[in-house]
Parts: sequence; C-alpha cells; structure tokens
Amino acid sequence: MKLRSIELVVPRAAEAAAFLTDIWGMAPAEVQGATHYLRGSGAHPYLIAIEEGADEHVRSTTFVCSRDALGALRQRVENSGLAWTPTVSTDPGGGDGLIVELPEGELFRFLVGTTEVAPIEGRDLPVKLTHVVLNAADAEASARVAEDVLGFRVSDRTKGMVFVRCNESHHSTAFARAGFSSLNHIAFEMADMDAVMRGIGRLRDHELVPAWGPGRHGPGANVFAYFIAPFGAVVEFSTAVEKVGEDYRAGGPEDWTWPEGRIDQWGISNKDVDALRAAEQRFRFRRDWHRAGTETRILR
Repeated sequence: MKLRSIELVVPRAAEAAAFLTDIWGMAPAEVQGATHYLRGSGAHPYLIAIEEGADEHVRSTTFVCSRDALGALRQRVENSGLAWTPTVSTDPGGGDGLIVELPEGELFRFLVGTTEVAPIEGRDLPVKLTHVVLNAADAEASARVAEDVLGFRVSDRTKGMVFVRCNESHHSTAFARAGFSSLNHIAFEMADMDAVMRGIGRLRDHELVPAWGPGRHGPGANVFAYFIAPFGAVVEFSTAVEKVGEDYRAGGPEDWTWPEGRIDQWGISNKDVDALRAAEQRFRFRRDWHRAGTETRILR
C-alpha cells in the first residue's frame, strides 16, 4: 500500500495552486472544473488536489493498494461498524475503492486500478507525499483503528504523536495528541537534503520563513522544514525518512527525549508553536459522499 495524495477544499483555489506551483515548487497536472491537481516528479498523477469551496476542509487522504488488499480491508471495515462508502474516482488516475471514516471524522480513501504517469525532471520538484499527519482528540484510539481495521502498524510513540506506517516507510501518517481533530500538516518528499535547503531558500526569496526547521526528527529520522502556506495549511519539505522492517520495535515516549532546549536531533531551529497550532486547527474533515460517481452507503 502507498500514500498517494490529499484532497483539500479551499476558498480561492487558483491562488493556492499558484503558490504551490510558483513558489513551493510543484508542477501543474490537470484542472477539472474548479479543482487544480498538482504533481511531483514521481509516477503518481497528482499529489494534492485543491478544490474551490467556501469553507476550507479535507475531502480525503488517498492510498493506493492491490485488489486483494482492498478486499481484505473492506471485510474488516464492514465488520468494524465504521462509516464507509464505495467510491469511483474521477480524479486523475481514476480507480475505484472505498472511503472510510475513522472515529474522529478522518477520511481515508483506498483505491485500486489507478493509473500512473511518466516521471518528469525537476531537481526541486517533490517526488511524492511522504506523510500526512492528522490531529486527534484521542490519538491512541485513532491509531488502534488504523491498526485493527486499516491494517496499518504503529511505528513509534512520542509525547506528541503516534506514528503509523502502511509499508516500509517509517510513517505514512501519524496522529498528533492535539485535543482536537483536524489536519496537522502535509509532508512532501524531496529528492535529497540539498533540495530541502534550496526550497527553504526559495521561500525566503518570497519573504516566507520556516515556522520550524531546518532540523532532523527523531522518529523516522527525516530532515524537515515546516511552513504555513498562504492558504492556511502547514506544509513540510522532508527527505530521507527511515525505512523499517517487520521486526522494527515500536518506541515509546521515553525513547524520544531531547536535552533541555532542543526539540529535534540537531537543535538548531526555533519552533513558532502558536502560529503552527493556529494553522493546524483550520482544516477539519467533512464527509461528502454525494459526489458524481459515488454511491452512498453508511454502516454504523
């Protein structure tokens, strides 16, 4: 299974798409009506969809998997009592599958039969999404559902987050112990550390400075730099996330502590906690299962 994309609804979608292409560094993929699809250098047809809408929210976070994996997932979902719906995607890449609503409203879409595209050149393009982190009122409960129903595995726990993986990458998502449910941030995988640093420089050229970073995390060991995008979401340049095997031992909060005054391995950057927390509360989850090509079915 792979994390493929995230689908957002925002006012002034064209402006948000322009920031992501002209400044952040993505490439345009397609426009369908009022929805802008943006891609990276890899084989996924798009990494983020920006749909025009009056109120900002998360439409879905999308994973791609095999037909067998989807069948097993559907059986677990049917047995779980979670709300879900079959879906046929009209986004680039197509495919069919299901959308699952987790207990705090988190919307995960799982697709099979999707198509890929030819990679493109661009040393400053993101390659793919590396993870999408979600805020939770009860991060442990969300992580349990991710393991028991979605088939994911917990990689590590810290005082702030529960990190969850769907393949060998240390985490494709995480649930932050925030006390509320929303999008925490979207992380774009860059080709290497130089691409991350060039990205920081490019945003500084436009008078945008990191809200946190550069630095190197503990869990996952990825290099990072977080920014608050003009359209409100927290976005991250990331690279070199750790690959883990089936025998990886999940760490606990006591395994991820830092010396006083540090909040990552390097300890060279400050974190704008207040600005990040405000931005992290903006994008909530909204079930919208009456879109074209979608049959609504809810089991509780």
